[in-house]
Amino acid sequence: MTARAFITGVSGLRLTDAERQFLRTARPFGLILFKRNVDAPSQVSALVDEFRDAVGAEATVLVDQEGGRVQRLGPPHWPAYPAGAWYGALHARDPQAGLAAARLGARLIAADLFSLGITVDCLPVADVPAPEGDPVIGDRAYGTSPDVVAALAAAAAEGVMAGGVLPVVKHMPGHGRAACDSHKALPVVAADRATLEATDVAAFRPLAGLPFGMTAHVVYTALDPDRPATLSPTIVGEVIRGAIGFSGALMTDDLSMGALSGSLAERTRAALAAGCDLALHCNGNLVEMEQVAAESPDLAGAAALRCAAALAARRPPDGIDLAEARAAFSRMIAAS
Repeated sequence: MTARAFITGVSGLRLTDAERQFLRTARPFGLILFKRNVDAPSQVSALVDEFRDAVGAEATVLVDQEGGRVQRLGPPHWPAYPAGAWYGALHARDPQAGLAAARLGARLIAADLFSLGITVDCLPVADVPAPEGDPVIGDRAYGTSPDVVAALAAAAAEGVMAGGVLPVVKHMPGHGRAACDSHKALPVVAADRATLEATDVAAFRPLAGLPFGMTAHVVYTALDPDRPATLSPTIVGEVIRGAIGFSGALMTDDLSMGALSGSLAERTRAALAAGCDLALHCNGNLVEMEQVAAESPDLAGAAALRCAAALAARRPPDGIDLAEARAAFSRMIAAS
């Protein structure tokens, strides 16, 4: 059965009857989980199974599990992982230790997710924060140098993939200069193109071969003064696919965020017309989910090929001793 070009959330810990019927009819590419969907390991596994029973055994399940402030699975059932800035601070003291820690922390996150049937993690964050930037990125970032951010993001992506989970690099072409939180309002960045390419864009170029990427709901006046990246054919085509060279499957950031205006149907149409492969809707509101689904066609053409290639990049977990790895990671944290 062909999936349609959107990813959906659901409202709670189990599917409602209405959600189950919606999923069977709408055939989303994937499900994204949030804290409202998480209680205990057995419950999360059961919800994942319910989703796959409705849409197909190979359907994709995603979560935002970065560590720090953005961690949907947490204590007491799952470890608390450091934010990206911790890896950056370690890297500043010892670059090899920082890279090893970023890879190992992501490998352990992947182990947590893999055991639940979650196949995609919305990690790494490759945004480069600027002094004027809103704290919404803040310590989620690995550092303030594009080279360091790219290196640590690549290490984290390697760790996720070594654990049998696929990474999503975000938020292209860069959220670090945004002076407001795009969950609440539309950021407008006035930096010139040369500055953007030397900093924000530069951090994403070394990550261009990752399987999945996510856009930013940010207007960059030097690139497209009228539309945020998610809705801009210019930015998707000339910057994300062009200057960055990103070749993977491109999903939007959450279309229900406050940065965007218009109905969910209008947002979905505009994002897919701009060149995004997948429309992401997260809040679990069934009325909105239905609007997104109605505007999301079956995956076809280049979008279908990119999504298939992204999924094909998933590999079985490596054979590390997880207990030993967790002990080693705990020692890294204690030593810092």
